[in-house]
Formats: sequence, C-alpha cells, structure tokens
Amino acid sequence: MSAPKVLFGFHAVGVRLKTAPRSVIEIYYEPTRRDARMRQFIERATEAGVRLVETDGMRLAKLTGGHGHQGVAARVEVLPQAHSLDDLLDGVEGAPLLLVLDGVTDPHNLGACLRVADGAGAHAVIAPKDHAAGINATVAKVASGAAETVPYFMVTNLARTMGELKERSIWCIGTTDDAPKTLYQTDLTGPVALVLGAEGGGMRQLTRKTCDDLASIPMRGAVESLNVSVASGVCLYEALRQRS
Repeated sequence: MSAPKVLFGFHAVGVRLKTAPRSVIEIYYEPTRRDARMRQFIERATEAGVRLVETDGMRLAKLTGGHGHQGVAARVEVLPQAHSLDDLLDGVEGAPLLLVLDGVTDPHNLGACLRVADGAGAHAVIAPKDHAAGINATVAKVASGAAETVPYFMVTNLARTMGELKERSIWCIGTTDDAPKTLYQTDLTGPVALVLGAEGGGMRQLTRKTCDDLASIPMRGAVESLNVSVASGVCLYEALRQRS
C-alpha cells in the first residue's frame, strides 16, 4: 500500500471528504480560525466521522510546505486509479476527450489545467515524464480537488503515446498561433486529444509533427498568447460545446 499523502486547502480536502471520506485518515485544522467557512468544514468532517486534530499555523506550514493551507490540511490514503492509459481508454463510453500537455512544468499551471479538465469532463490528462510537473501538494491545492478526480498519466515518450492514441482513432489536435484554421473551424465531436504546449515555447517540434491537425485560438487584443490553463479551458469547453 502507498504511503499516505497530504492534501491542503478547503477545496482539495473538501472534495476528498465528499468523494472518498473513508480514505481521510485525519484532518489538521487551526482552531483560531472561527469564520463560517471553517465552521461548515468542521461540521462536514465531523459528520463523516473523520479524526480532527487541532494545530497551529506553523505546524500546518511545515506539514504542507508553505502558508497557503487556509488553516486546513489532511493526511489521506492514495486512491487507486487506472493502472494505465490503455486500461482507462478501454473503459471510456463514447468519444474520448483527452488533454495532452507538452512542457508544462509549473505546478500552479498544472493544477489549473486539471481543474479545467475536470470541469469540462475530460477523461484524462497526459504529459511526458521528463518535461512536466508531477502531482504534489501545490498542484492538488490549485486543482481544488481535480487532482483526485482526473487521471494524470506521465508517459516515457509523448510522441509514441500520441501514435498509440491515433491507432485508437483518437484525433490529435495541436494548438499553435500559426495554424491555418481556428479552433472554432475544427471538428471536436469525435475522439479527440487536444495538445497544448507551455506558454512561450509552445509544443516541441516532434510533438507538433505527430499531431493530426493544428488549430489556433483567435487573439483579438494586444497580447500574443494565453496562459496554458486558460488555453486549455478555451479548447476543452469548445469541445464540450460542440458535443452538446
């Protein structure tokens, strides 16, 4: 069995309480915080039968590795997920919707992308092992619980994995500002993997070459690009709109 991990912040801990309360070992909270949000949170944890431990801000900061814990942290069991991307795809009903991130190394960006992926109903997020952020406490907090609900696969060779997706008839669509057509001119109703690169550098050349198609996000203002999590939201929700 994997060692317990730490979640912190109201959203991250709250989602675990909602989706898998029995996996919460104990919750640490700062009793000096007595606002309505904390009171409601404590009530939910008490109703779930979770052990509550009073502690101070310094211990919470040490436990979470920072001061963005909002007065709440939890030790939780690691939830089982699909062992592989193939296992997950074998169980998907309907057209898969995947988000592929190439070169997203900032944990705040990854957390925001996971949150958007959860909201849009994406089946998984895929990233290369050697060129991406992994799941940690910061990612989990920014993701507001989505790190618990959206499968995140870090693969050894991203181009090879994209090739395997294509063998499953999943269309890999890369986003780039020099694409000949826009996202809104692209059919996203079928099995799709939306491929986004890091802000600034964009997709790596091999990743771009491996895509089946390219599309741009129209930019009408002075800025040249969007943050990758914002771009992920635009792309995933356009796919959701078309599928609706």
